[in-house]
Amino acid sequence: MKYYVYFDAYGNALKVIDEAALKKEYEGDTGKFLEAMSGDSCNAETERATGHVGTLNFKDQEELTEFLDSLGDEVTGFYNCGYDSRPYNF
Repeated sequence: MKYYVYFDAYGNALKVIDEAALKKEYEGDTGKFLEAMSGDSCNAETERATGHVGTLNFKDQEELTEFLDSLGDEVTGFYNCGYDSRPYNF
């Protein structure tokens, strides 16, 4: 099943819709979805939007939820010293 995810400039998934919702709410146009999510009300141009819409394909809602829950694990693990990663050599 296809899902459309709006990611903000920091890579956070802010809104997820499926193919049926995209067709119903935005006439199947990912550009309209991006406009709606990127603050069209503040006259921001879509070309200058800092977020983006990603198209993801999963077999079911559970797999999508698992993926979204794992976003940011690498950052959290790094800052909480969960990984043996040393970016600086002093």
